[in-house]
Amino acid sequence: MKRVRIYTDGACIGNPGPGGWGAVLLSGPHRKEISGREDRTTNNRMELRSAIEALRALREPAEVDLYTDSAYLKRGITEWLPRWKEQGWKRRGGKRLLPVANEDLWRELDELVRVHRVRFHWLAGHAGHAENERADRLARLAAEGPARST
Repeated sequence: MKRVRIYTDGACIGNPGPGGWGAVLLSGPHRKEISGREDRTTNNRMELRSAIEALRALREPAEVDLYTDSAYLKRGITEWLPRWKEQGWKRRGGKRLLPVANEDLWRELDELVRVHRVRFHWLAGHAGHAENERADRLARLAAEGPARST
C-alpha cells in the first residue's frame, strides 16, 4: 500500500465569507498541490473540505498521515465522530440532541477514511512547518481569488 503524507488547511475571509482550502500531498519523490474556493462558507467547512479533497485526489487506497492545524478537524474525526454516528448524527447540547454542524462534510470524510488507512496529526499553525505553511498559502490564495461565476 502506498504511503502518503498530506498537509491541509482552510481559510475564510469573514466567517461566513469567501473561503479557500489547500493541500500538499507527498509520496516518495512525488508532490501534488491542490486548492479550491467557495464563495460563501466558513473556516471549519474549509478545513474539512481540504481533507476531503486531498483524500479524493488519491488514485488508490493508501496509508495516509494527514497533518492539520485544525483542532476541529482532528478532534472531530478522532473523538467526536463515533459518538455522532451512534446518536444518529446528533450531538449533545445540554440535555438535548442537536444536529451536527457540517454533517454533509463529516459524512463525506467518514466515507473516505474507510477507503484509506488515515492517521490524523495535529500541528501548531504558523509555527514554521514548510508544508503546513504552503497549505495555508494555497488556502488563502484560493479564498482571495475571484468569485466563481454561476
